[in-house]
Parts: sequence; C-alpha cells; structure tokens
Amino acid sequence: MQDYKRSDIHAARGVALREFQLNPGFGEADYLLYVDGKAAGVIEAKKRGATLTGVEVQSGRYAQGLPATLPAWRRPLPFLYESTGAETHFTNALDPEPRARNVFAFHRPETLADWLGAGEGLGVVPAKAGTQRLSEAVAPAQAGAQLSAREAPPPYHLGTFLHRVRTMPPLVTEWSDFKLWPAQITAIRNLEASLAHNKPRALIQMATGSGKTFTAISFIYRLIKFAGARRVLFLVDRGNLGRQTKKEFDQYVSPVNNYKFGEEYIVQHLTSNNLDKTARVCISTIQRMFSMLKGRELPEEADEESTERVESLFDKAPEPIDYNPAFPIEAFDIIVTDEAHRSIYNLWRQVLEYFDAYLIGLTATPNKQTFGFFNQNLVMEYGHPQAVADGVNVNYDVYRIKTEVTDAGSTVEAGYWLQVLDKPTRARRDWQLDDDFEYAPEELDRSVQTPDQIRTIARTLYQRWQTDLFPQRQELPKTLIFAKDDNHAEAIVGILREEWGRGNEFAQKITYRTTGSKPEELIKAFRTSYYPRIAVTVDMIATGTDIKPVEIVVFMRSVKSRSFFEQMKGRGVRVIKDDDLRGVNPGEHVHKDHFVIVDCVGVCERDKTDSRPMDQKKSVPLDALLQAVSLGNVEPEVLSSV
Repeated sequence: MQDYKRSDIHAARGVALREFQLNPGFGEADYLLYVDGKAAGVIEAKKRGATLTGVEVQSGRYAQGLPATLPAWRRPLPFLYESTGAETHFTNALDPEPRARNVFAFHRPETLADWLGAGEGLGVVPAKAGTQRLSEAVAPAQAGAQLSAREAPPPYHLGTFLHRVRTMPPLVTEWSDFKLWPAQITAIRNLEASLAHNKPRALIQMATGSGKTFTAISFIYRLIKFAGARRVLFLVDRGNLGRQTKKEFDQYVSPVNNYKFGEEYIVQHLTSNNLDKTARVCISTIQRMFSMLKGRELPEEADEESTERVESLFDKAPEPIDYNPAFPIEAFDIIVTDEAHRSIYNLWRQVLEYFDAYLIGLTATPNKQTFGFFNQNLVMEYGHPQAVADGVNVNYDVYRIKTEVTDAGSTVEAGYWLQVLDKPTRARRDWQLDDDFEYAPEELDRSVQTPDQIRTIARTLYQRWQTDLFPQRQELPKTLIFAKDDNHAEAIVGILREEWGRGNEFAQKITYRTTGSKPEELIKAFRTSYYPRIAVTVDMIATGTDIKPVEIVVFMRSVKSRSFFEQMKGRGVRVIKDDDLRGVNPGEHVHKDHFVIVDCVGVCERDKTDSRPMDQKKSVPLDALLQAVSLGNVEPEVLSSV
C-alpha cells in the first residue's frame, strides 16, 4: 500500500495507491489497485457498520475515471471492491451481468492477474464459436476414439468461469461401462443451469444409495474439464468417507477420453495440513479444513470423529476464523459438501463461507436449516419412495422387539448387589444397594446396563430371524446393529456370540475405539467377506458408508434427529447384484428385494421420519388395491402400497 504521490507501481506484483485523484468529475478513489504495473481495480472504503449495496454505484463510477495517460488492463477497470473492514463486497466486471458478492477478504494479485489473462479474449470470439469448439472436443470420444488431455484443445481458454459454464458441451449419459441414472442426469443438468444463472449455492437432495457421489464426481469432472474450475474442495464428514470417496474418484473413467480421473487430474485426500497446489480436487473432512485455516495440526484420529459429535459441544459462538495467507479465499472455485445437513452449523459454516467459491450441498435428508443456508435453491429432489419405485433403492419392513425395561425402565430393590463399571478403566466392583434404585428408559445402556435386556433382544433375533424375517435363507443376512456407546457395543458383541454359539469372527465391534484391525479393514470385511455376519457400531457406519449386502438394521439406541435417523436407516437401502450378494451370503434364494429394521427402542414409532415402509397393506393383493383406488380411495398408505 502506497501514497500515490510517492508511488512505484512496479514495486510489487500488486500495489494499492491511497487517495488517488481520478479525472475531473469522477472524484477520488480510496484505493487504486495495480497488478503487474497496470491499473486493475478500485477499493471504496466505508466506516464499520455502513451498508455496501448502494456504494457499488460509487465504485463503478471510479472504475470509469482513470486518466487516459495511465496504463490499465482494460477500461472501465474490471475489479471493484467495497469494504468496511468487517464486510467486503466484490464485483468482477469480466463476468457477464456482473454482480456484487460477499467475500471474506481481498483476492491475491496473482489471482487477479490470472483472471485478467483469461479475460483478455472476451468479446473476440463469439460464444457460439466457443461452444462449437467444446462440442468438437467431445465428439471423437463419443465416437469411441481415445483423446488424451494434452491432445484435446483447451476448452476454457476464454472468459471467466461464468462465461465458460454457460458454454458447456452436452452431457454424455452413457459411455464405456458407465451409465447415468435418470435422477443423476437431472441433478447434473439442473446444477449446471443453476451455476449458469450465477446462483452461489445449490442443494442436491438424493436418497441414500441413489448415487450422490458418482453424480458429484461427474459434474466435478465437467466443471474442471469444460468450465475451467481450477480446484474443487470435496468435504466429507469423516476420514473413512474421505478414503471411500478417493477410491470412487480413482475408479471414475472420463466420458471424453477414457482416462481415469486420477490419470488426468491430481486428486488429493488431505490427511495433513499440506495442500498440494497442483491438485485439482482436494478431499478433506470439514474439521481438518477448519484446523488448517486456524493454523493448527489436527490429529489423524480426529478425522474419524463425526462432526455431529463435535458440533453439539458448541452452544455459544465458536472461535472465529481469521484470514490465513497460506490458504487464500480463492483457493477453491467449487466446494462440494457431502452430508450437507451436518456441515452448515455455527462451527463449520465458517469454513464454507471463508472461500470465494460456489457451494454445492449433497444430502439425502435436508432440514430447514439446510434449505435456508442454500438459499432454498433445491436443484434436485429425489426421495426414498421414488428411488424404490425406480429400483434404485429397496423398500424396508419394520420388526418390533419390545422389552419391559426399554419401555418403562425398572426399579432394583434395596439389598441387591450390583456390579459397577468404571468406564475409563473398565474396572468392575460389587456394590450392595442401601435404597431402592430406579432408572428411566433413557438411562438404559448409558448410566445403567441390563445384560438380561440385551440377551432378550439377542435371543429373540436368534430364534426369529429365519422364521419371521428371512425364511428362505440358511445363514443370517449381514446385520448392522446401532449401539448407544462403545461400552454398550462391547456388551452386545459378547452376548451375541454366546447366544449364537459362534466365534469371534461372527460378530465384530466397529467403532472409533476399535483396536487391532483398523476400522476400515473391518468395514471392508463386513462388505465383501463372509465374516463378520454382524457388525455393532455407534455412529461410524451411520452415514455415507456403502455396505450394500446389509439386509438387517437393528436399532438398540434411540435417535432424536430425524436426518440422522434417516441416514442410519439408509445403510440398508442400497441395491446389490445377486452374484455379489451370494459372494457373502451363499445359498439358494439369495436376492435382496427389501431390508428389515429391527426396532428395539421404538425409534420408528416416533414422528421423525420422512419415509415409511411403502407396502403398508401386505395382506391386500394388488388387484384389490387398484380397485380401491379406482373407487376413490386415495389414503396415503394405500397409494404407497400400490
């Protein structure tokens, strides 16, 4: 920053001249910005608390008042800032229909220079001609030819991101061994239309198991390849989901040139604070990105903790994020946040709003706050009932197991001996009650553990799974049990092994505290191997983790959050090919056409779920249902059963 009377516009790549006198009648600019020795923009400074929307006219006038004798990148000057120090607006006049937007801080001179280089050709080549070249770039690949990224003509050599996203080639919907489902096609097209209209935030709601991640990778590839997005941040909830996402990027084959994503562009899974500046996609947990912006190292194991656990600890305003020069606001052009319903609260939304980027949310279970954060711009709505109708999800049944203490709690009379467990050390001691001890249902398996209640559930499941749930199966289908905490999970695993009379491999605990085999190794075995038959978890497999063979989901914990319940329930909805299912469930009649929720705590009876079992009239044949509808019966349970 310099006084313009003693200025050297070549002193640095970016120079800001204070109180610069413009042409007569145009006034004095608070700051005139020089990039590489040529004027590029202005800053209009206002006192803290001032509103900035009306100031845009003033800075726009300054942009037109530069003396003709001074060097400029273009006239009027393209970059306009208005700032109070607490709030900053930015307008990029290189955009079609330029519009001011909030930014966390000022852009680096290097970034402005890049934008100016791309913008020099604006207006030289008509959009129609540019579109034609984009189409020609993908035509050979659609005809079966292989074209390397270096051989293909660069399709984003002109204009800003907004120009380029408006001249994207048509979406390829089927290539190689890949095919986009109709819902995925709609989601991608609607998102690109939203970006072309310069909407800063967009939300994609797609049912669990309907291919959200593949949809995201498909549009990310197009935004890099054809819209020139320099870097994309893909935020996940936990480290194991980041590893899963990285594998899906690695397996994705380009519809343009048959190269795998990782062969064409660098994809980095962040496990430290070192951002690869050559990476085009960075996969990170939101908690790691928060730590990076704060300049702190995050222990690797902290990546495995769900953000929902951490978020609940922040009732008051969290420690604010300040500008970090190591991670400028323009580090990412696009931010995709998976499980968006979990990533927008007071602690984490700072990360999303720090960067000057388009925000795209992915979720199966949006809530009101999610809709509000994404400006109610829902570009795709694809729920579980429609996914079942399309064969993308399987439906589910509910099997209720009730125990007296689960419903009403209990009382232990004075004089009885109880065993007390010290949770940190797991040391046990006996304790004789002096008075009656009452406990409520919500205390069960948290402050009070009743092994007989766990045994009753385990024994009922052992005795009834074949007769009541899957009568044609010879072996228990893959079963996922949700426990209340690690100690609860420990007790469940031991009792399951006893009741089934099976070995250690039959039932396994998969939580953050699992030692020996890494949790992701156990998850992989649960997904692809015969053992374990039962996995007991708390919330590590509650969201996002893809385990298609699961056909029984057991709730031994209650869930207050509607969206979290839908995510947990969604572990069973994924479809799987018969051959793949037989790989872990050998035998005849092996076909996944539904899954079963075993509800041990009444979680399905509480009014929190958006989706319910669709076939609610199992005893009524289809022709009778259709006849009822034809006669005017449009009750929801009748229509969903049809």
